[in-house]
Amino acid sequence: MARKVQNSSDEDVFIKFDNPEIVEQMEKKYPQMTDEFKRIMFTQYELFCLKQSNYGPDNISVGTQLRTTDDIRISLTGLWFRLNDKVQRLKNLVVLNKKDNVGENTEDTFMDLSVYGIIAQIVQNGKWGK
Repeated sequence: MARKVQNSSDEDVFIKFDNPEIVEQMEKKYPQMTDEFKRIMFTQYELFCLKQSNYGPDNISVGTQLRTTDDIRISLTGLWFRLNDKVQRLKNLVVLNKKDNVGENTEDTFMDLSVYGIIAQIVQNGKWGK
């Protein structure tokens, strides 16, 4: 069953799939792959929550309220730089087969890319920091 969340009117709302039939079909056909996808997704969500408890939303909103197009553009530009750093790390680790002297591995880097991608969508959807 989907997780229950509270909306602004205090009604119970459930997160639902747009295409539950295909989800069920893929989960049945590829149970290990879909379970692993969900495990990784929830691990990323937990990491996101841990980091937000440390940093709060200002590290992404760059001290703005994200009310104007320029505020959002600044935030997305900062996210682009972070994503580019991760892509460059992957290039070094995977394509050029260089050792990372900081100790970050490909799994950490892929996770960061995924989470930053979701954060960018949250910013664009006007939900960051709310």
